[in-house]
Amino acid sequence: MPMRRRAALVTLISTLLSLGIPGVVSSAEAASSDLYVSPAGDDHANGTARHPVRTLERARDLARARVADLSGDLTVHLASGTYRRTKPLVLDARDSGTGGHKVIWQGTGESVISGGRQVSGWRKVPDRPGLWSAPAPQDLTDTRQLYVDGVRAQRARGAVPVGLTQTATGYTTSADTLAHWKHPSDAEFVYTSGEALWNIERNGLGQWTEPRCRIAAAEGTAITMVQPCWDNSNKRVEFPDIPGRTVSMVGPGHLTNSGRATYIENAYELLDQPGEWYLDRASRTVYYLPRKGENLARADVEAAQAEKLIDGQGTAGAPVHDIAFRGMRFSYATWLTPSRAEGFSEIQAGYTITGERGWATQGLCQYVEGGTCPFASWTKMPGNVSFAYGQRIEFSDDVFAHLGASGLELGTGSTDSTVNGTVFTDISGNGLEIGGVDGQTPASGVRVTDNHLYGLPREFHGGVAILNGHTQHTTIAHNQIDHVGYSAISMGWGGWPDKIGDPATPNPSHDNTVRDNLIFDYMQMLDDGGGIYTQGLTGTSLADGEKVTGNVIHDQWGLGKNVYTDNGCTYETVEGNVLYNAAYANVASRHTDYRDALGNNDPTLVKDNWWEEGTSDGDNKGLVTSGNTIMASPSDVPSAILDNAGLEPAYQGLLGRRVGAVSAPEPPSRVGTSTAGADALYVTFNPSFADGGSPVTGYTARAYDASGRQVGEQAVAAAEFQRTALVRIGGLPSSGGPFTVTVTAGNAHGASAPSLAALPLSPTNATALPGAPTSPKLRTASTAATVAWTPPTATGDAKVIGYRVTVSDGREPIAVTGRDALVTQPSAKGMFRVIGGLEPGTSYTVTIAAVTAAGTGPAATVTATTRP
Repeated sequence: MPMRRRAALVTLISTLLSLGIPGVVSSAEAASSDLYVSPAGDDHANGTARHPVRTLERARDLARARVADLSGDLTVHLASGTYRRTKPLVLDARDSGTGGHKVIWQGTGESVISGGRQVSGWRKVPDRPGLWSAPAPQDLTDTRQLYVDGVRAQRARGAVPVGLTQTATGYTTSADTLAHWKHPSDAEFVYTSGEALWNIERNGLGQWTEPRCRIAAAEGTAITMVQPCWDNSNKRVEFPDIPGRTVSMVGPGHLTNSGRATYIENAYELLDQPGEWYLDRASRTVYYLPRKGENLARADVEAAQAEKLIDGQGTAGAPVHDIAFRGMRFSYATWLTPSRAEGFSEIQAGYTITGERGWATQGLCQYVEGGTCPFASWTKMPGNVSFAYGQRIEFSDDVFAHLGASGLELGTGSTDSTVNGTVFTDISGNGLEIGGVDGQTPASGVRVTDNHLYGLPREFHGGVAILNGHTQHTTIAHNQIDHVGYSAISMGWGGWPDKIGDPATPNPSHDNTVRDNLIFDYMQMLDDGGGIYTQGLTGTSLADGEKVTGNVIHDQWGLGKNVYTDNGCTYETVEGNVLYNAAYANVASRHTDYRDALGNNDPTLVKDNWWEEGTSDGDNKGLVTSGNTIMASPSDVPSAILDNAGLEPAYQGLLGRRVGAVSAPEPPSRVGTSTAGADALYVTFNPSFADGGSPVTGYTARAYDASGRQVGEQAVAAAEFQRTALVRIGGLPSSGGPFTVTVTAGNAHGASAPSLAALPLSPTNATALPGAPTSPKLRTASTAATVAWTPPTATGDAKVIGYRVTVSDGREPIAVTGRDALVTQPSAKGMFRVIGGLEPGTSYTVTIAAVTAAGTGPAATVTATTRP
C-alpha cells in the first residue's frame, strides 16, 4: 500500500476509535507494537490508537521501552496536526531499531513538527497607516522569520540612509540618522556580492557570498559593529609575500567596496512595504504591514522560535540507527547565531568564520602559526533537523519548508542513510547537507534520490540546494533542482591551495556519484558557481573518483558553468550529460595538479556529453576531452536522455505539491542601470527565484527622480526578460537626473514589493562605439559550430548590451543577448553560441560585433570548415 494511503487509513482508524465506532477496536489494538500520537492526545495515556499520547517525547519514551523486543518494525503514528516544539526532539542510540527492524515515525503528510509560535491579538498601530502590531508570544525573545499563512514575510529592510566611511571598528556616517532610531543595535548590514556589473556593486567577500553583521552601537555619526563578526569579515590573514591573497585562499581579506553595505535590515524605521515585519524585543511587540488580501484576524501568523526540531545525537561508539521519518513536515524553525555577535561572516556555501580570532586561525592549518586543522575547516551552517553518527536513517515523503538554517543535516558519521521523495523549499540557507569537512568521520553510503529542491535559499543567499562535504559512496540521483539563488549541488572541499602552487588538502572522499538530475534556473542571484560544483580531491583515481553522469543542466543566470570543476578537483568524470545555456563554459575549469612537479592538469575526463561549448577532443596534460557532441537545441538530444533526468515517474507528483498559500513573488534583486541614450536607461536585474507558488509572468521597471517622483515605467514579459536580460525605460526628462530604478515581479496572484533601488544614474548620449571582440574561434561539427570570443577590451562610452553575429551563408544576423552578454564584459570571460543548420564539409566565415547604446562596433572575423 502506498505510504500516503496507509497514513490516511491510520488517521481514519484513529478517528473512528476516538468516536467509539464498533468493530474497529479489535483490528487496531492487534497492532500492539505500534504507538499513536495526536495533538489532542494525553501523555498519561498508553499510546494506543484509542488512547494516543500528545507529545513526541512521550511517544519516544514509550518506544524506547519496546525496541528491545521488536519482532518487526515499530511504527509511531502521528495524526494530522501541529506538534509544537520549543526545543528539539533528541534521539540517541536508545531510540534505534533492533534486529534489522526500524522505528518508523509515520505522518499523514499533514503531520507538522513545528518550531513556531502563533502570533495573535493584532491591532492597528495609531498614526501609522497600514501597520499592525501584536504582543510577542510568551518566551519568544528573538526570531529571524515570520510567516503569514505559510508565506515568508520580509524582515524590514531598505537602503542605508547615510553615507558610510569604513573604520577599524565600523563606520563613520554622513549624518547621525541611525543614532536616532529606536533600537539601532537590532539592525543588520547585508553585503551582497555577485559580479560587479554596470552600476551594481560587489559588496561582500567574494562573488558567491552574502555576509551579514549587526550594529553594536550607533552614537552620533559613529557606528560600532559587533565583534567578532566585524574582524572575521575584515581582518582575514593575507600572505605577506602575496599581496591580496588570503591565507584561506577563498575570497578577499576584507569586505569589498570599502565595506559599503548593500542594504540594512531589521529596524522599525524600515517598515515601509507590505509584507515587512519587525520584532521590537524591548517592548515585546511584533509589527507587520499586511500584504493585499491578508486578514490578520483570521491569518495563521507563525514566528519561528525553536532552532532545532530533531536532533539525532549518535556517537562513534553509540550510533543512532534504523529510524525512519515518513510523511512528515518540518517547519518554522529559526537560527539565531547570525543575529548575535558571531554574525554571518561567510566563506562559501553557508560555511562561516567564527570565534574571537577566527580570522587569524580557523581552518588555516599549516599556513599560519596556531592555525587550526584541517585546512578549510570552518563553521558549517547547522540543520534545523540534524543527525550525527546516524546509520540507516531514512527520510521519505517528507517536506522541509519554512526553515531558518539548513533544512536537513546528515552530518559526521552518517552511514547508509536515504533521503527520498521529499520536498525542500523556502529554507533560509542550504537545503540538504551531507557530511562535513572538519576531519571527523566522513559520511558514507548516503543516497539522495527523487527529491524536489526549489525556491531557496531565502535569506543566506550563498547557500546551495545540496551541500556534500567529504563523503564516500554518496549517490545524488534523479532529483529536480530549480529556482535557486546560487549553485544547485556543491561537492567536496579543500582544493584552494593550488592557488599558491600547493596540492589540494588530502581528504577521505571517493566513489561519489551525481547522476540523472535535472537542474535549471540556478544561480539566480549570486555568481561564480555552477549547476554541479566540485572542489578538491574526489578520489585516488578515475576509477574511484567522482562521477557526474546523465544530468541535464540548463538555464544558468549568473556568471559560472553548468559543471564547475574548481580548485584541486581531481579524478572527476563528466560523462553523458546534457549541458546548455551557461554563461561561459559548460564544463570548466582547468587547474594544475601540484601533487608533483610535472606540470600536468588535475586528471579529468569529459566524455560523450551533449553541449554547446564545442571544445575539441584531446588530452591537455591529463584533462581528457572525448566524444562530446555540439547541440544547437535540446531537440538535437535523444529524448530518452532528456526524459531520464530528474524525478522518476513515481515521483512526478512532487512537482505539484505546494507549500504554503499562493502569494505574489519575491522582488527581483541586484538592480543595475546603464545609459540607453540621452533620455533612456537600460535596466538589468536578477529575476525572482521565489515565485510565491505561481510562475512569474512579468516585471515592471520604474524610474524616479531625485525627489522620488516617478518619471518612467516599462513592463516586460518574464520570458522576454529571460532571453534579453534587459528592460529599456525611455522618455525620461532631459534634465532632473540622476534617476533611480526599482523593479517589481508579478504573477497570477499579484505584484511583489519593489526591489531595492539601483544606484542613481543619469542617461547620456553615447557616441563612441565599442572595440571589436577578441580571440574569435569557430569549433565545428558536421552540421553545427560553436563560435566563441572574448568581449572587447574597450567599450566606448557605454556598456555592452549584446552582440551581432553574422554567418556567411546569408542567414539573418543573430542577436546575442542575455545575462551572459552583460556579465562577461567586466570580468573579461569568454562567450560562445552555437550556429546550427550548417552543411557538412563547407567553409563558413562568422563575424562577431559588440553592441552598445552607441551602436554596433567593428567585427572580429573567423573562418573554419565543418566536418564532412
